[in-house]
Amino acid sequence: MAGDAEATKKRLLQAARKEFGAYGIAGARVDRIAAESGSNKAQIYHYFGSKDGLFDAVFNEIVEHTVSAVPIDPTDLPEYAGRLFDGYEQYPEVQRLATWYRLERAGTTDPLDAIVESNRHKTEAIAQAQRDGVLPSRYEPIVLLSLVIHQATLWANMTPEYAALVEHTSSADRRKVVTESVAALLRD
Repeated sequence: MAGDAEATKKRLLQAARKEFGAYGIAGARVDRIAAESGSNKAQIYHYFGSKDGLFDAVFNEIVEHTVSAVPIDPTDLPEYAGRLFDGYEQYPEVQRLATWYRLERAGTTDPLDAIVESNRHKTEAIAQAQRDGVLPSRYEPIVLLSLVIHQATLWANMTPEYAALVEHTSSADRRKVVTESVAALLRD
């Protein structure tokens, strides 16, 4: 029976990820999530408490996956940005979910511990690499981390109108722009 519950939760999370990515928190409908998952609305409330609780579970799962799947390497920030880019290419809904999170949750919830801890670890790693002379000290560690992350999301955050202008650009070419632009940030 526990296996059935876990399988149901997994299906609900997968359907919710798709629904929230498309419609955000306010626009998502639990009846569509239930139908897509082959479950029912009562199970959503049983396992997650509310639609907001379900969104939190989806977002937490994405954060945990990204943090563990793409660890920072302060000695190779261009490749770190490239691996982040790869993840956004493979899972385009991640950036949409992050955007919905910023739009609909800004200032309304406590910061997620996994993100806070991950950012602390990353900035400490960058600071140490700067002290060791591996990275330039032109930017404070948090600024450098921000620049790297934003370069990695460059293509994922384009407006549809701009995306149409660069639709001929291959994934490999887009990745190259990301890694080369981060490499340029690091030149003294």
